[in-house]
Amino acid sequence: MTRRLTATAAKAPPANGSRRTEILDTAAELFAASGPRVSLKEIADACGILPGSLYHHFESKDAIVLELVQRYQADIDDIAKRALAAVARSGRRDARSFILGLATDIAACAVQHRGALLLTMYESPPGAWDDLVPSATGTPATIEAAMVAALGMGQRSGFIRPRIDLPMLSQRVCQSMLQVGVGVFHRSPGEEQTPAVKCRMLLDGLAAQSPADADLDRSPAHAAADGVIATWQDLGPDADERAMMLRGVARAEFGRRGYEATTIRDIAAAAGVSTGSVYRLIGSKDQLLESVMRSFAASVNAGWKTVLDSDSTAIEKLDGLMWVNINLLARFGDEFRIQLAWLRQSPPNTTDVGASLSISSRLRHLKVLLGHGIREGELQPPGGSAELRAQCLLELIWMSEQLVRAGPRIALAFGRETLLRGAASRR
Repeated sequence: MTRRLTATAAKAPPANGSRRTEILDTAAELFAASGPRVSLKEIADACGILPGSLYHHFESKDAIVLELVQRYQADIDDIAKRALAAVARSGRRDARSFILGLATDIAACAVQHRGALLLTMYESPPGAWDDLVPSATGTPATIEAAMVAALGMGQRSGFIRPRIDLPMLSQRVCQSMLQVGVGVFHRSPGEEQTPAVKCRMLLDGLAAQSPADADLDRSPAHAAADGVIATWQDLGPDADERAMMLRGVARAEFGRRGYEATTIRDIAAAAGVSTGSVYRLIGSKDQLLESVMRSFAASVNAGWKTVLDSDSTAIEKLDGLMWVNINLLARFGDEFRIQLAWLRQSPPNTTDVGASLSISSRLRHLKVLLGHGIREGELQPPGGSAELRAQCLLELIWMSEQLVRAGPRIALAFGRETLLRGAASRR
């Protein structure tokens, strides 16, 4: 069932010799590298043809996007159908291997269809594929259903603990596997181990000994997290209410569309003002992004520093970081989506969101924390290199919006049951 994660570097000629297929493959590579702003001229240039020649095969860019998304949906649906059929044939197989195989297939599909995934993450302009996008965004229902079936097989056999919420775990596993394809770490050394490392973290947990909720709630790390959370503000006071309003609109537009896909004209239209007013009140798009993200970046960095500096064990610090991140997402949802857009695409050419949010610094902190916890016997190693473990944990420690919408305490309880204790039974 498992297939290689890495997409073939050299594009093979289309099996049927179709120029249409060649155009689609080229467009997919461009969208994967540059996101939704790729133009028809750029696609034509990469194919070595005139832009007018593209219209012999596709009537518009929307038509290309539509077909790329349909190819992705067909492949992910095929994986789901095969998994469901396999579960139906045998309900008493090696659940761990089956779940890992399904997860790896999802990750491989995400890598192969990176362009389609990136295209469906943001609000689209009006076009031929509007009706398709709502069904393509988020985690496909078919693959979540297949993962629920696989996890249910594991729960019936005693592999998955009875108290684990299977739909929640399915959504978490599927989402984390799709992030393998759209994240910035999918080309890292040892990337083929990423699905296994992430699955081990969620199934086996990181804690060597299962911590009690009461102990975690009383830990210095949790108290430090609560202290810094109480200091946050959504937006700082601004002498000009119009500028404050524009920042709020920009937050929503950047979060919905992604920074690269959003223009000053989009922000002005959403705010009901002229583009000239935006420039006068805020400045350039880069300056607007910086002003929007400044408070969020300060909150993220302060939260992480406070928890990591607390007099706590490694597992207590991981719990505190989860609590900080859950509350960040609940309080700063738009800014979180802007950050996620950066993690899923190359950083914008003009503004390095990753630097302002100290992504590399957080990776270093997690690498040190994991290494110390493993040496002290507090944490169990999930496999992979130290760098890969930190990358996987950085993504998993952020809960999904769906989980956080259920309630911060529910999200924290789920994180403790999976990432800390592990969804699988400890025998």
